[in-house]
Amino acid sequence: MPNVKTAIPYRGTPEQEAKLREVIARHKGQPGATMPVLQAAQEIFGYLPEEVQIIIAEGLDIPLSEVYGVVSFYTQFSLNPKGRYQISICLGTACYVKGAGAILDAVQKKLGIAPGGITPDGKFSLDACRCIGACGLAPVMMINDDVYGRLTPDQVAGILDRYE
Repeated sequence: MPNVKTAIPYRGTPEQEAKLREVIARHKGQPGATMPVLQAAQEIFGYLPEEVQIIIAEGLDIPLSEVYGVVSFYTQFSLNPKGRYQISICLGTACYVKGAGAILDAVQKKLGIAPGGITPDGKFSLDACRCIGACGLAPVMMINDDVYGRLTPDQVAGILDRYE
């Protein structure tokens, strides 16, 4: 398993770990238990760091490589923590053609993080996605549930400042 470390150290609480162990106990020994346990773990922790994967592997008595294989295969799972404000830049065809790459560059420059990253204060995380479903508003950026369309790079800093 590759050593994937983030700028923010693992901060799981004893309460979160207890919840996870309860979920594991309910599913232990059941065929196909890995997926529902991983889904519950992501809900509890917000992402699936190595420490959480180890608890799951040991609790379900399966190899850590099997847990990591599932986590890294399915896009619904994240190995990285998410910020309080989760930014998604659409890089689907319509958005890309209308300049989404420049929007992504502007966000990276303003926040100092790359896609998959999180600011050191945990406020912002950045991801690129393939389609938000708002092609008529291309290029599009989402911050949590807020949609910003028909963007230009010079609008990015002002939008992000609203979340400071």
